[in-house]
Amino acid sequence: MLLALCACSGSGSGPERERDTAGLADPAKKEIAMRLVSSAENSSLDWRAQYEYIEDIGDGRGYTAGIIGFCSGTGDMLTVVEKYTKARPGNALAPFLPALRAVKGSDSHKGLGRPFTDAWARAAASDAAFRAAQDAERDRSYFTPAVRQAEADGLGALGQFIYYDAYVMHGHGDSKGSIGFATLRKNAQRAAEPPARGGDEKAYLNAFLDARVEAIGHEPSHTDTSRIETAQRVFVREGKLGLELPLTWKVYGDDYRIDRVDAE
Repeated sequence: MLLALCACSGSGSGPERERDTAGLADPAKKEIAMRLVSSAENSSLDWRAQYEYIEDIGDGRGYTAGIIGFCSGTGDMLTVVEKYTKARPGNALAPFLPALRAVKGSDSHKGLGRPFTDAWARAAASDAAFRAAQDAERDRSYFTPAVRQAEADGLGALGQFIYYDAYVMHGHGDSKGSIGFATLRKNAQRAAEPPARGGDEKAYLNAFLDARVEAIGHEPSHTDTSRIETAQRVFVREGKLGLELPLTWKVYGDDYRIDRVDAE
């Protein structure tokens, strides 16, 4: 597929169109979701350029890396390297597995440091098996459970993306300093019913976004809410419940736009 995307100013407008009922199981819709998350996580629409990314962003979770910000402190980075080592025994990251197991649950770099970050970037640049390991862990732990729950709640592509983005940022369960997706969903459903139980989709999505904004206010590692207020909330207000294009939004003050998706 070919996607015409650019970071730009301005907003799209036009006549109201019939809702697109395709969900994120559709490859084109999934591609849009990946771009949207990347704009918030990496300030770029080019999510495929993020496999090599790794740094400590000072959020108490150690190193953050890869296409959705796998963390050494939370354990999903460890899972990625374990998957990679299963597919490619003897790879350059395998010697760091004991250190990754030891630092899980902390922000420590002990046993990692520059040798590890260099090895991560080299593997991402040179080995498709490592990129595939990142894709697999993204889908297993974040994308697939988020989409399944959104479908069960009667949500379209926008709601599925909103759930996925919450999984990426907050994880599924509560942890120290973070309110997880399960609690966010529970709090939202105290305020509004999801469509699967007869509720209005826009009202429910706004309730879920309200729950996220409140949660971010209590999380020391997060403060900015622009991925919600000037992106996802905008799509809800515009009625883009199927992630219909064009989409225009802001994150951290930067302007983004997706104009079209052309299947090959």
